[in-house]
Amino acid sequence: MKVIDIIKQAEEKGEKRFSFELLPPLKGDGLEKINDAIITLLAHNPAFINVTCHREEVKYTERPDGLIEKHVMRRRPGTVGVSAAIKKKYNVEVVPHLICGGQSKYDIEDTLIDMDFLGLQNILALRGDAMPGSHRFTPHPEGHKHADELVRQIIDMNNGRYIDGEPNTSHKTDFCIGVAGYPEKHVESPNSLTDLGYLKQKVDAGAEYIATQICYDADKIIAFRDKCAEIGINVPILPGLKPFATKTQLTVLPQTFAVDLPQELVDRVSRCKYNDEVKQVGVEWAIQMGEKLQKAGFPVLHFYTMTKTDQVQQIVKALM
Repeated sequence: MKVIDIIKQAEEKGEKRFSFELLPPLKGDGLEKINDAIITLLAHNPAFINVTCHREEVKYTERPDGLIEKHVMRRRPGTVGVSAAIKKKYNVEVVPHLICGGQSKYDIEDTLIDMDFLGLQNILALRGDAMPGSHRFTPHPEGHKHADELVRQIIDMNNGRYIDGEPNTSHKTDFCIGVAGYPEKHVESPNSLTDLGYLKQKVDAGAEYIATQICYDADKIIAFRDKCAEIGINVPILPGLKPFATKTQLTVLPQTFAVDLPQELVDRVSRCKYNDEVKQVGVEWAIQMGEKLQKAGFPVLHFYTMTKTDQVQQIVKALM
């Protein structure tokens, strides 16, 4: 079932639904942690499960002769395989992430063909981050610079158009495409209005829904939806939530995700002596946000779990 249909069904029936995002395992690990996480989440009737995609990294190792050798490697490969395994084992809809970073258009086309053959109908189309250690995103020489270009390539395949345009290609894919939105703007955008313009380009290219970046202010997410509507972005928006878990996140989250933390949340976390207390604050804050967002008419809330579900389970139980 397509994500857009799941969202519409929840809206029509007045249901409260939740989606969850998981990390693929580190290279060399199995699916045990993911399976354990999914088992705990199945009790909450997940609308769908996202599986993130991670680009390549550069690793330097010293050779026996003392010279430094450069390796390009992926620490978390397997997004498509993990997604297909989850869907087959648990009969739940899965949304693999697909990124521009580190891939040519031909690599992306092959990945999309694999997804289609495996029965994966849903995709979250992302530009992706810069290479670790780099402050600037550099596209593959034969790849895409922006996510709207990736969306157009997926739409082309939905219409039976492939890169080389072979005359014998008649199969059409049927992907539902989601994209990312930023209630507090993308870190690389000069201002929020410009950022909304980029988002509209992705929707105009064919994206059917938006999943927001992590945000800790429900009012900002509601205002973001209203601003989207003002410029003609009328697809569903899924608020992205991640419960606070450690005091170090007071600095790590703003640095990593460019989020602005509400002062009330900062004060409450700062008063905690131990991370167990922080986790409780995180649960309470997320419940408060979730209730406000549900009241504002968001039928599906999206949780960034990092494959850790203890807090998320508490939150969802309170919001169901």
